[in-house]
Amino acid sequence: MNFTINQKHITEAAKECLVVGVYHQPQFDGELKELDHSFEGYLTSLVKDGDISSKSKKLSKIHTFGKISSKRILFVGLGKQKELTFDLLKGAMGLASKELKNMKVSSFSVALDTFSSEELPAADAAHAFTEAFTMATYQFEGYKQKSNEPEIYVDSIEFLTGEDEKEVKTALEVGAAFGRGVNSARTLVNTPGNLLTSTKMAEYALELAERYDFEAEILDKEEMENLGMGALLAVNQGSVEPPKMIVLKYSGKDEWKDVIGLVGKGITFDTGGYSIKPKDGIVGMKTDMGGAAAVLGAMEIIGETKPEQNVVAVIPSTDNMVSGSAFKPDDVITAMSGKTIEVLNTDAEGRLALADGMSYAKYHGANYLVDVATLTGGVIVALGEDKTGALTNNEAFFEQVLEASGESGEFIWQLPYTEHDKKRVRSSKIADLNNSPGRAGHAIMGGAFVGEFAEGLPWVHLDIAGTATTKSSYDLGPSGATGVMVRTLALLVERFEPLN
Repeated sequence: MNFTINQKHITEAAKECLVVGVYHQPQFDGELKELDHSFEGYLTSLVKDGDISSKSKKLSKIHTFGKISSKRILFVGLGKQKELTFDLLKGAMGLASKELKNMKVSSFSVALDTFSSEELPAADAAHAFTEAFTMATYQFEGYKQKSNEPEIYVDSIEFLTGEDEKEVKTALEVGAAFGRGVNSARTLVNTPGNLLTSTKMAEYALELAERYDFEAEILDKEEMENLGMGALLAVNQGSVEPPKMIVLKYSGKDEWKDVIGLVGKGITFDTGGYSIKPKDGIVGMKTDMGGAAAVLGAMEIIGETKPEQNVVAVIPSTDNMVSGSAFKPDDVITAMSGKTIEVLNTDAEGRLALADGMSYAKYHGANYLVDVATLTGGVIVALGEDKTGALTNNEAFFEQVLEASGESGEFIWQLPYTEHDKKRVRSSKIADLNNSPGRAGHAIMGGAFVGEFAEGLPWVHLDIAGTATTKSSYDLGPSGATGVMVRTLALLVERFEPLN
């Protein structure tokens, strides 16, 4: 898709459709006043009659009948200017993008300055539009046979603005990069487990490494055995697919310090093992690598934007299957850190994989840790399907994660994490830890277990079991995988300030 930036008059926009933002105000001013003049005041009449709405996220479409160069105008309601946030702007632009897709236009113009305000300058509006458009028009192609009907794609977008062209161009590129990173994660999560094995995920990571000049390392089973990664290997015992420990390193500083470790759960399919899931619960478990997808999507954005920060991404990956060799309840295993774990629930496998992932991130020099995982059904019971649950051992570090999530529009909520929670995880009579202390506070227990492997480093746990997928379409995308936490992780890296 090509972006062009022009300073020509709004009435000279020559694409198939002109997209215009409309604030709730007494009368048109600026560019809209001039546009209304071209229509001899008819736009004002349409507003009064309710055919053009300024209500937030309301879309109105009219034909121009040759009054201006564009054939149609799509008005995007923005509500009251003082109440418009960056997040609301992206939502409105996402809905407009979906409408443009339905209109089957191959090109359109955006009157960018009609979307901007004192609080949201043109560069912010530019970022919002390309991020929203890229995300909202995403579609997982799937595996159906193609119809004979020709598909029409947008190949050209013209942005009309009087603001600094270089600044707007950079914002357009960054917004598009954020959208593409989210979409890449969505595609990974939407891909069936028989097609996205740990080996295939490792190959995908190597493609990212080649594209963005990341340092990469892929550990196979024998190398994991030599390093004592007994937790991840236990989960893999029942599988015919080999496990992979995937590592990508991005050096944004001359010295390898202040390193952020991003650890993503990469369970490509989860049967629950011998603690097998019911038939309704097992469908959809191809999405259990949503944490890994979030980390890989964030690394794609990092590769595009090149922040001045050091990052190591670690993804412990396998599927969790049932066979004569699968690990069992009552087994005791030894993690890479040397800690022993009594297995009380083989369906609490993600935290076992993350245990070795956290240790290996530290092995590669991580000074700060963020793990992301579709970890527990308990977080959905506690917070619903629209909130990511969080635990932390360091409030100052968590505040930076929270700020990044606020900017991205990806809501997270901090759960309590107490000494009593730690005691429950350490309550095994025969091992250092047990992997499932009971149903009470299940989401907290899952995170608390992972926290045992932070071992003093500032750490934040993000449980995306509820937010990694959605059953219905929304402003910025279709049903299915959401790509949640991709933008939060990328913004955390971009904005990060080392703790004293």
